[in-house]
Amino acid sequence: MEPVNTLRIAIQKSGRLTDKTLNLLENIGLKFDDYKNRLLIKALNYDVELLLIRDDDIPEYVQDGICDLGVVGANVTQETGADVSVLRDLDFGHCRLAIAVPKSSGFNAAVELKGKRIATSYPSLTKAFFDSKGVDVSIIKISGAVEITPRLDVADAICDLVSTGGTLKTNGLVELETILRSQSQLIRTNRPIAQHKEDLIKKFLVRIDGQQLAEKSRYIMMNAPKSSLEKITRIIPSLNSPTVLPLADENMIAIHTVIPIKQFWEVMEELKAAGASGIVMLPIQNMIN
Repeated sequence: MEPVNTLRIAIQKSGRLTDKTLNLLENIGLKFDDYKNRLLIKALNYDVELLLIRDDDIPEYVQDGICDLGVVGANVTQETGADVSVLRDLDFGHCRLAIAVPKSSGFNAAVELKGKRIATSYPSLTKAFFDSKGVDVSIIKISGAVEITPRLDVADAICDLVSTGGTLKTNGLVELETILRSQSQLIRTNRPIAQHKEDLIKKFLVRIDGQQLAEKSRYIMMNAPKSSLEKITRIIPSLNSPTVLPLADENMIAIHTVIPIKQFWEVMEELKAAGASGIVMLPIQNMIN
């Protein structure tokens, strides 16, 4: 029987989110023994256990309180309509749910598919989309290999997950419209849970927030003339005031700071023009505000 105070998290047993989910958990300090061929894994250093199941089952397990938290794609949660709360977008597993048709079909918009057969593994989301357009279609639920159904004359169009679009192209399909943009999310049950678990979730979220912030930031070090300090500090989009250190050359200083990685590339040339040299950019494992 489950220990009352253990926080249980449902994750995908095998699939496109599994490795990245486990990497996330390890990056925020959780340690696990070998998880292969196991369904329930207890963390070695945190009061957490993982339940590895099919991703389609995760929202229901969280909704019913079998698990307190879950990591699953937004597409799955929205398709099931599970009564759960989204705590965080996790910024991996990005994809889109899109309507696609054979390139030779002559269709140019989803609204032109009135009366046509739509094959999909997401019947609820597909129906809701066409209903919102006032377009009556026939939904054909397919559990796999949706993209091949037009070639088999099972359907006239499909509604399926797309990442790069390579699979569509291989099967002679073109996208008409995106109906949902999805990524992995951390969801939680709406059922009451023990206070100890609530406290664990708060600590868990602090770690996730720190890890996500670190992924988007870099530690920057540079040398510059003292006379350039004011100009450089105006350029740097730092999270806080930069650290300024003296160098052996009394006319030179070292400047250390943390900045968003996207903004670094935007200001790098400005920093060089302002006199910065020896610019070093380092990754950050974790960062807590």
